[in-house]
Amino acid sequence: MDGAAAFGETCAANVVYEDCFEPQPFVGRMAVTNHMKTKVETRKGNGDVRIDRISDGTNSCGFAWTWVAGNEEGLRGTTFVELNTNGEIQYIREIPEPLYKPGDLTLELLKAITAGAQPKAPPTFAQRTPKSACEVAKYLFLDVQGGDVDESMRLFDESIVYRDFNYEEPLQGKVAVQKFIEDFSFPGITFRPERFCDGIDSTCFTWDVCLDGVEDTVKGISFYELDPQTRLISYVRDVPESAIKPPPLGKIARNLRPGLGVFSGVPVGSRPGGK
Repeated sequence: MDGAAAFGETCAANVVYEDCFEPQPFVGRMAVTNHMKTKVETRKGNGDVRIDRISDGTNSCGFAWTWVAGNEEGLRGTTFVELNTNGEIQYIREIPEPLYKPGDLTLELLKAITAGAQPKAPPTFAQRTPKSACEVAKYLFLDVQGGDVDESMRLFDESIVYRDFNYEEPLQGKVAVQKFIEDFSFPGITFRPERFCDGIDSTCFTWDVCLDGVEDTVKGISFYELDPQTRLISYVRDVPESAIKPPPLGKIARNLRPGLGVFSGVPVGSRPGGK
């Protein structure tokens, strides 16, 4: 509990914590502190959180994590943290992986929802080759905006590992990643980035997915890491929020196995880097 209280003391008075497992964000230092205390109490003595990757931002950062208990590892997710000008935490978004991963059913559903949407003119942009992770992400999602798949793929390393938590297994290699990006590039879907970590070798950023004719959006977090030699994207982790909060399977799993957060864990170390 001391750690949760200390965490609360580092937060701004008006801090917002979007724990996307929960129905509503927690607003204000006291609400966030109490939420952290509840989380600690639930898992106390049941397991630990392993930090798999952390971005090197200064004003904000993100980290990929895994729940570990004994010789098993379970739930994975990503957290984004942003500071204000006083160095206090002013914003957090945290999203755990969905336990049910629909795979290509996600694509079919999105296409059905946006059927009939009219194509938009591709964006115009000046080609450039950023060398910092933050600027690579901004270039792809603020300039290129999915309007030129070949230009996007130019910034991916041949050895890219792409973990999208709608799928059971990560994508590996540029051919698989290009097909994935092409599949999700269709009229009626807009990927809207919000906050970027200012990392050099890796970055984390928050986003919403907007669908034509649908009022609600889907929140998410992405973690991008560059290869130190090529300065191209070598690792991606995308985590979307659940449409139902708390997600039924996730809630049952946390009650049954609070240390792992999943029904069945895997051996520790079998998913290096949280893959």
